[in-house]
Amino acid sequence: MAMKASLQLRVGTQLTMTPQLQQAIALLQLSTLDLRQEIQQALEANPMLELDDGFGEQAASETPADDWASEIPSELSVDSDWSDTYQDLGAPAGGGEGPDFERQAEGQSLQSHLAWQLAMTDLDERQRHIAESLIDAVDGAGYLTQPLDELRDGLRGQGLEGLKSREVEQVLLRLQQFEPTGIFARDLRECLMLQLAALPDDTPLLPQARRLVRQFLEALAADDRRLLRRRLGLDDDALDAVTALVRSLDPRPGSRYSESASDYVIPDLVARHDSRGWQVELNPEALPRLRIQPDYAALIRRADKSQDNQFLKDHLQEARWLMKSLSSRNDTLLRVGREIMARQLDFLEQGEEAMRPLILADIAQAVEMHESTISRVTTQKFIHTPRGVFELKYFFSSQVSNGDGDAHSSTAIRARIRKLIQEEPPRKPLSDSKLVALLEEAGISVARRTIAKYREAMGIPSSSERKRLR
Repeated sequence: MAMKASLQLRVGTQLTMTPQLQQAIALLQLSTLDLRQEIQQALEANPMLELDDGFGEQAASETPADDWASEIPSELSVDSDWSDTYQDLGAPAGGGEGPDFERQAEGQSLQSHLAWQLAMTDLDERQRHIAESLIDAVDGAGYLTQPLDELRDGLRGQGLEGLKSREVEQVLLRLQQFEPTGIFARDLRECLMLQLAALPDDTPLLPQARRLVRQFLEALAADDRRLLRRRLGLDDDALDAVTALVRSLDPRPGSRYSESASDYVIPDLVARHDSRGWQVELNPEALPRLRIQPDYAALIRRADKSQDNQFLKDHLQEARWLMKSLSSRNDTLLRVGREIMARQLDFLEQGEEAMRPLILADIAQAVEMHESTISRVTTQKFIHTPRGVFELKYFFSSQVSNGDGDAHSSTAIRARIRKLIQEEPPRKPLSDSKLVALLEEAGISVARRTIAKYREAMGIPSSSERKRLR
């Protein structure tokens, strides 16, 4: 059989990612602190870069026009989409109402994570004072290292006269409901029991696992299988399953949090109110200003092909691209920040309860960017407002719609739930059904299961538990 050669012409398009665009994307994703480190490394490695003490455009201090410099394009080559190279970690895995960004940034300390949960827990001033002392007494592994009697005596000396151990124990029980599960335990046995208590009741062999931890933890540590089989009444396979369940628990629940992490952040943007209304600007203190080193740039000779001259040209090109990438990052961040705050002016003026529903697609369409770009711009980027410093992702929340077409932000609904519970009669806490009715009176139609989900996410116990703890 003869083979016949043929020539075919195929026309198609292919996306490419230039090194310059890769650099722009990488800088866009960095937090301000990480970007400062990148800039410092660039200053140390590139003799063409130096800090500019003045305040002005970053590219304003370059050398006079150089003919050869026209080789460097004046604009970044935007010939592909962000998501072609970098996956969008903020995108939902499937359909639905989109990701819920109402969460704390990763890398925070254990104490700040616990304090954040405490801020959303319904406690009176006396209980909150006790809770803060308990949080201070938690070590890096998540254990309560100080005896409750000592904590009680210390709190009495701080003005809580007549404080009883029972009051401290009641607050401790509330805090032991916090995440991570097993936190505030006083020893390993209690830590594991707290984690087992959080498992579903239909977990296989759960009663046996609880008994093993409660009575035979030392035998498990010694791997005394004969004693465990006899006392628990299990065969080898069942014992293996029980021990596997216990060993799957975390004996150091607090260790996943960074002990060195700090709540300190540098806001990238500043929102302020003046005679013209609300203004959003870049924080001039966030990043150092860069410029081309004029003395080194003056040494470059246009037609010189020597090794030294090429070295200077290469570093000048790298310096200019870095400055263009930084300028592009700042411009994108400012555009996105202004668009977000323009839609959340009610929050600035009235607080959480006035938060409007907002998703990535809303901002992406307004600024004509891809949703994955908006996700990166708003991750670990912070804005300083009169109400505090917030991550830009905080202003995104899912929409809860009424039958009549009105829409409410899930953040605003949570704030209303928290306020209603804070103001409830101590001896007659509001049930989830009553919360549904009160929100309905305010024009917000929410299912009871949604109320329960939001309440649990804020670390607020059920009405029966709140009544018992009071």
